[in-house]
Amino acid sequence: MTVPLLEARDLSTHFPVRRGLFRRESKAVRAVDGVSLTLAPGETLGLVGESGCGKSTLVKTLLFLEQPTGGEIRFGGEAVTAADAGRLRRQAQIVFQDPYTSLPPRMRVAEIIAD
Repeated sequence: MTVPLLEARDLSTHFPVRRGLFRRESKAVRAVDGVSLTLAPGETLGLVGESGCGKSTLVKTLLFLEQPTGGEIRFGGEAVTAADAGRLRRQAQIVFQDPYTSLPPRMRVAEIIAD
C-alpha cells in the first residue's frame, strides 16, 4: 500500500470572536471544522466552493500558515507540527485563481469540468 503524500484527519481551524465592552471571547467562527482528506502521490487537489466557505483557510491550515485548532496533519506518513512545517511548505504550492477569468460565465459547471 502506498503511503499518502498528504493526509488530514478531523482538521479544525476556529477563530475567536471578541465582543462586548471588555472584548471578552464569547464565540468562535468555525472556518474549518472536522475536515479529513487523503492525497496520494501524483494527485492534485482542487477546492471549489462558495465565497467564505473556508477553502483558503483549509489550505493555509494544511501548510501551518494558520494554526489548526484540532486534528492531525501527516506528510509522507509522518505527523507534521508547526515547528517542522517548513519541509511541507517547500513541497507544496497554493494556486489561487481569479474567478472572473477562470470560469466562463456562459458555460454550465458540468461543461467546465468536462472541458
